[in-house]
Amino acid sequence: MTKKRQKDIACSFCGKSHPEIHRMVAGPQVCICEKCIVSCKKLLLNQQGKTVLSSSKMEDFPTAFSKPADLRDVLDQYVVGQDRAKKALSVAAYHHYKRLQENDQKNSDKENIQLQKSNVLLIGPTGTGKTLLAQALSKFLAKVLDVPFAMTDATTLTEAGYVGEDVDSILVSLIAAARGDVARAQKGVVYIDEFDKIARRGQNASITRDVSGEGVQQALLKVLEGSLCHVPPRGGRKHPQQDFLQIDTSQILFICGGAFCGLESIVRQRMGRNAMGFTATKTTSISSQDENIALSVQPQDLVKFGLIPELIGRLPMITTLNPLSEEDFLHVLTSPKNALTKQYQALFRVDGVDLRFTQGALRALAKQGVQSKMGARGLRGTLEEIMFAVTYAVAGDGFVKEIVFTEQSIVQGRTPQIVRWENAA
Repeated sequence: MTKKRQKDIACSFCGKSHPEIHRMVAGPQVCICEKCIVSCKKLLLNQQGKTVLSSSKMEDFPTAFSKPADLRDVLDQYVVGQDRAKKALSVAAYHHYKRLQENDQKNSDKENIQLQKSNVLLIGPTGTGKTLLAQALSKFLAKVLDVPFAMTDATTLTEAGYVGEDVDSILVSLIAAARGDVARAQKGVVYIDEFDKIARRGQNASITRDVSGEGVQQALLKVLEGSLCHVPPRGGRKHPQQDFLQIDTSQILFICGGAFCGLESIVRQRMGRNAMGFTATKTTSISSQDENIALSVQPQDLVKFGLIPELIGRLPMITTLNPLSEEDFLHVLTSPKNALTKQYQALFRVDGVDLRFTQGALRALAKQGVQSKMGARGLRGTLEEIMFAVTYAVAGDGFVKEIVFTEQSIVQGRTPQIVRWENAA
């Protein structure tokens, strides 16, 4: 084929000519370039639910996740504050993706180092954003990295053979998130919520069998560290005649989160006493209003809380979330993509009503959020209490133009300002 003839050939899909690309496959009256071939392959694999990870080169990383700060920017759109937790999750997800690529690399490396995972434990009061961080992380992993993500709850877990769900149900959820592809599920991420609920009742071992506490912790040991597990394909109980799916958990990243109510008092007791006896003095002064007390959590504190040492050792990255301040509540109301005020404004906009909150009203709501001590969830409950009467009276009216909430409307419970259309009866 002459050079002039090569220049006349163009890809039948993208329209690029031969000099713009490296290789091209020609057929009867049709041509396709190598880039379009790769795109078609990814499309077909996605439809079958069997997408593979890219090569191990750093330049093959998705452009939206070239560094941990890229994931941090995504988390900032959904969760207010919690810088330490955001950085920890961003680094964990980045290392997880990079580790999968390096472990999948097929080369003759003399050292042949196998990179191991570092599971994460999130500790923080209720309503501080643990579950919301996991949900935002799941969206990012699914859309950008194409890594399956599963969210489970530890409150329903029991030891094998008892009423409730086995630990294997966690892996069944991950396989379902991977659309049944076990190979893809072995590279996924799992978030276990309410992790503190599996703590045993005391530091000492119980005389009776603790099937929903220490028994679950014992069952989680091999799963978190990495082992070959046999799980039922559709969940449920195991029986000898059933066919099992084999899944290797050594590459699965586990993120555990819980409120751990009472852990602060354990930390204060450890840090506030350096001597014993009646003449002992406290050399370390800890304020009862110190919100960063959880930053000093040590493994021995978690053992005293009720977790076994073997389980804590399999969660090397421990990070904490601080209670929300008044400024944080103010940002929760307005800044995130799914801010509470934006949600109500969207609901009223369906009826053609413009909903507004003055700065004084937002500040009053933020103060009530701090007083409730229930985090962002408590703030939503406060808004529901304020909005339900207005919604009942205004929804479907057809003549209301605008509703304005002021500071007096929030603090004193007054009716908000309602502006009606001029031609309204």
